[in-house]
Amino acid sequence: MFFDNWKGVYRIIIMALLTYPTLVFILRVSGKRTLSKMNMFDLVITVAIGSSFATIILSDKIAFVEGFTAITMLTLLQFIVTWISVRSKKFTELIKSEPRLLYYQGEYLDKALREERVRVGEIRQSIRTSSIASMDKVDAVILETDGSMSVVKKDSKKEHQTDTSMKGVKGMEKVK
Repeated sequence: MFFDNWKGVYRIIIMALLTYPTLVFILRVSGKRTLSKMNMFDLVITVAIGSSFATIILSDKIAFVEGFTAITMLTLLQFIVTWISVRSKKFTELIKSEPRLLYYQGEYLDKALREERVRVGEIRQSIRTSSIASMDKVDAVILETDGSMSVVKKDSKKEHQTDTSMKGVKGMEKVK
């Protein structure tokens, strides 16, 4: 249960020493976007690459070349999907969600909260995390494509700023 033999330990050390630099090389070649977690798809790829990396190191049934191929294929597929999504709006709409307005100018948007399965307490938490103590200072809260929440503070100089960072947020068309 605690120790089988040194052969397994040596294999893990050797595989980690081979796989880690290979992983770093693949990720450097593929660019920053590969592990960006900009949306759900990026997050899934990041987790899959991490899982593959761990499996290569720990499983004696996976040869180094097979593991290298798996990580390379995941990275290549991620590159292809992001390359296409940058060039095709329809493809982007197919694979990515859009940001969603959850709170706007003092009102929780109940339908959006239900559809996105977000509780009011989670919105308050994101506001506190943004170092805002008063709801009066919050203009909007948006659920972003990566699952995080963005808090937009009220601008004391301008009453309404919907044409800037709020463009493309689902639900803004109803509040204009």
